[in-house]
Amino acid sequence: MSERKAAFEQPNRTQALFYLVLTAVLWSTSGLLIKMIHWNPVALAGVRSLFAALLMWGYIKKPKLNRSGWQWGAAAAYAATVILFVVANKMTTSANAILLQYTAPIYVVIFARLFLGERTTGIDWLTIIVVFFGMGLFFKEELAPGALWGNILAVVSGVSFALTAVLLRKQKEAKPVESVFIGNMLTALIALPWIFKGPFPDAKGWIILVFMGFIQIGLSYILYSIALQHVSAIEGVLVPLIEPILNPVWVLIFTGEKPGVWALLGGAIVLVAVTTRSLLLSMRELKKRKTKGKTVSIN
Repeated sequence: MSERKAAFEQPNRTQALFYLVLTAVLWSTSGLLIKMIHWNPVALAGVRSLFAALLMWGYIKKPKLNRSGWQWGAAAAYAATVILFVVANKMTTSANAILLQYTAPIYVVIFARLFLGERTTGIDWLTIIVVFFGMGLFFKEELAPGALWGNILAVVSGVSFALTAVLLRKQKEAKPVESVFIGNMLTALIALPWIFKGPFPDAKGWIILVFMGFIQIGLSYILYSIALQHVSAIEGVLVPLIEPILNPVWVLIFTGEKPGVWALLGGAIVLVAVTTRSLLLSMRELKKRKTKGKTVSIN
């Protein structure tokens, strides 16, 4: 059992990228599910995070609160991200909230250089430009001009999401998932005044909340925290850009709403851009390993 856990927690780069893709799939259900729960958005975020914290507590077993500024900084950024995103989803369209949150790669470029010393390559910048172009096409038919404050909160959520990714990456030698556990507990505490106000969700709403807490947020952030220890910070936000492309798939399945031509074209561009970048970097890493292997054999 311990060997399986060790293999799960120490993935190679390909497995880490798979964790990111699976994380994106789970995150992609959030827009639809949030809309299905009729409750105060802060209360919703708090209860969802409480369930997620329970799962993470069982996974970590004995979380270490080491008073590290990086640990608590990541926890605070995470709490801001999940609260702001849920509130933004209630105040504006899901399309607006997701698109504006995923301005995160731009902020990651700044934070990663500032906190991690990671340089952004030409491939990174090109991918970012292509991705934003693709997402612009994707939401061409769906972006709503109203809901100003919801849009502003979604942008701020993007900043905090970028900071979360970078500060979790900063703890790659430790256990970044502990920051997420603290962040979920912090979110639940912040939401307490709204949780007891009511009216409460119906039975269907509670089932959705349990799923969102344990699977959509709890499991996904465990995978995300592990993956960030083995990929760069920019990959940590570029690969999950698959999330806003998958979001309308769930809408199609559950509501029958079909994406338009621009959405399909934009989605294809984003998927190709992210996949191509990952393949190019994987090939470069493989080439480096082969070169090192030859050097060792010659010596």
